[in-house]
Amino acid sequence: MNLIGDFRDPVRARALFARIERLTAGIGATGDAPVTIMEICGGHTHAIFRHGLDRLMPEGLEFAHGPGCPVCVLPMPRVDECIEIAALPGVVLATFGDAMRVPGTGGSLMQAKARGADVRIVYSPLDALALARRLPDREVVFFALGFETTMPATALSVLQAERDGTANFSLFCNHITVPPPLRAILQDPAMRIDGFVGPGHVSMVIGTEPYRFIAEEFHRPIVVAGFEPLDLLHAVAMVLAQLSERRAEVENQYSRVVRPEGNRRAIAAIDAVFEPRESFEWRGLGEIDRSGMRVRERYAGFDAERKFGIGYGGARARPVADVDGCRCGDVVKGAIKPPACPLFGSVCTPRTPVGALMVSSEGSCAAYYQFAGVREAAE
Repeated sequence: MNLIGDFRDPVRARALFARIERLTAGIGATGDAPVTIMEICGGHTHAIFRHGLDRLMPEGLEFAHGPGCPVCVLPMPRVDECIEIAALPGVVLATFGDAMRVPGTGGSLMQAKARGADVRIVYSPLDALALARRLPDREVVFFALGFETTMPATALSVLQAERDGTANFSLFCNHITVPPPLRAILQDPAMRIDGFVGPGHVSMVIGTEPYRFIAEEFHRPIVVAGFEPLDLLHAVAMVLAQLSERRAEVENQYSRVVRPEGNRRAIAAIDAVFEPRESFEWRGLGEIDRSGMRVRERYAGFDAERKFGIGYGGARARPVADVDGCRCGDVVKGAIKPPACPLFGSVCTPRTPVGALMVSSEGSCAAYYQFAGVREAAE
C-alpha cells in the first residue's frame, strides 16, 4: 500500500464525492438546512482546506471546526503564568515553537524573550530534559501542552528525570483531554452539530471507547479518521451513512493506525505521572470539569506550579476575557465560521494574531486564512 498516493487517488475521490452527494440528498439536507459535521482535530481542519475538500462538498453539507488545536484553546491567564515563570531568576523556559506567539494579557513568550527572559524552543520534552542536564545550575521548566497525543512523551521525560536524579527539571503542565470539551459542546443548547469526524492522533493513544458517550448519550455519530483526503472523504461518508440509517455509533475509519483499546503502554505512562484536575480553563469555552491534567503528588518535585506557587498550584490568575470583537470561542464551538469574526483577516492575521485560533497552523482561522482566504480573494 502506498500510504500517500493511494489515499489521494482522484478516481476513488470522485466515487466518494458521488456517494457523499447521494447520502446528503437522501437525508434531505439542503443549503438552507444543511447537515453539519464537526472535525475535532486541527490537523483535519488544515487538511480539509489545504485539499479544498470544503469547496467540493454538496451544498447541503457544512463543516464546523472544533477545539482540536491545544495551542489555540490555551487561555490568556496560563500564558501570563508561563511568562511569569520565564521571568524568574535562574529559570530557563523550554517550549514548542508554536506556543511562542500565543497572546496573553501581557504579550507573548516571544515578546518576553525579547525583554530578556531565557526562553528556548525545543522539539520534545526529552530535549528540555537534556537541556536541564547541560545546565545543572539553572532550573529548566518545560511548557507542557497538548492533547493525549503528546502526553506520553511528557510523562516519559518525568520518569526519566526521576531515574537520572535530574532535580532541576520541571513541567508547567497544560495538557488537556479531548472528550470533556466535546461533552461541553454537546450540552450547549445552541449546538447544531449532527455528527463528528474524530481525531486520528489522539485516538491512536486513547482508542475509540472514550467517545462512546457521544453516540450513547447524545445520539450523534462519530467516525475516527486519518489525515489524507480519502481518509476524510471516507469518514464523512460513514457519518452520513449513519445519519441516513438513523444510527449513532463510534466507528473507526483509521483502523490502519487506531485500535479500539488505544496504545496501552502510552496510557500507562500517562496514568503513572498525571491525574485529572477538577477543572481547567479553555480559551473561548471557560472552565470545563476534569478536562486538564496535573502532575501526581508522587512527582511533585517535577511540577513547576508547586515549585513556584503559580497557577493552579498557587496564586491563580483570574479568567480573562478575549480581546473585544474576537470570536474565537464561537468558532471553536462551531457556532460561526472564521470570516464571521470582525477581526479576521484585517486586525487578526497569522503575522499579527489577536485570537489564539490564528496562531498555530492547526488553528481553524489560520487554516482558513491560508487556504480558503486565498481562493475567495481570487474569486
